[in-house]
Amino acid sequence: MNVIEIFSSFQTQEQALGYLECVRWHGRPVCPYCGSEHIARHTSSDRSQPRWQCQDCTRAFAVTVGTMFHGTHIPLRDWFIVIALMLNAKKSASACQIARDIGRRRPTVWSMMHRIRAVMEGDMEQARLLHGIVEADETYVGGKPRKGNRRDDDRPAKRGRGTSKLPIVGVVERNGRVAAKPASKGVAGRGLAKFIRKFVDTAGSLLVTDEFTAYNVIGSSMSYARINHAKRYADGDTHTNMIEGFWSLVKRAWYGQHHAHLYILEACYKYNSRNSGNNIDQNIALMVRT
Repeated sequence: MNVIEIFSSFQTQEQALGYLECVRWHGRPVCPYCGSEHIARHTSSDRSQPRWQCQDCTRAFAVTVGTMFHGTHIPLRDWFIVIALMLNAKKSASACQIARDIGRRRPTVWSMMHRIRAVMEGDMEQARLLHGIVEADETYVGGKPRKGNRRDDDRPAKRGRGTSKLPIVGVVERNGRVAAKPASKGVAGRGLAKFIRKFVDTAGSLLVTDEFTAYNVIGSSMSYARINHAKRYADGDTHTNMIEGFWSLVKRAWYGQHHAHLYILEACYKYNSRNSGNNIDQNIALMVRT
């Protein structure tokens, strides 16, 4: 899935809409308003903007209704290109860079990218629970504190759990999928337990963490092992190397606190689809999921 392939495959809006119909409906159009399959081509539709007519609720609609593309005035090919550029940038791509690549204003591309990231949340929320050996950890993102004029400001900035940066909690299935979210209320035992229960099959998993005592809350209700990083980084299968590798990908891009949730969702989606070859059908199907 690259820009050259998209340019050659979708030279007109008609081609892009036809492709979207195949990905979304697989040859069996369904009314997005009432769910009926009694559908026919709208008599007034033209080839560049094909529309459908529901014979039950009598409403007319296009394939974009009810999807991320609903109401957009931007050609679908530009949307496909932005999706490809985002997913092919392992360390993230900025709105400024993509705006230069496709010749559009930065605010327009920034809005497009955030709509795409919001849709990516469904991939993580609707996936099966993680199971087997599952690593859990937290990290902290945000800019360095500005240095003031006071003498106390010469002291080194706090790091890790002593920092004022935004905490992000995550879990990763050994050699599998990842789930991560900002912990806006801080990192505490109950919050970590709630997050882990949401994304992990606690009955069929071994949780592996570092020595942070907040994990004891969830550790008391499932199989649990922890590694003491002061002594070693791995003890056989007991390590958190995979989740720490994911954090390194997250931190290689710049994440502001205000929109951290969407940036983390993008990082999770790209990590979880890393072995799919960025198949265009798979990614566009997610964008039209209702």
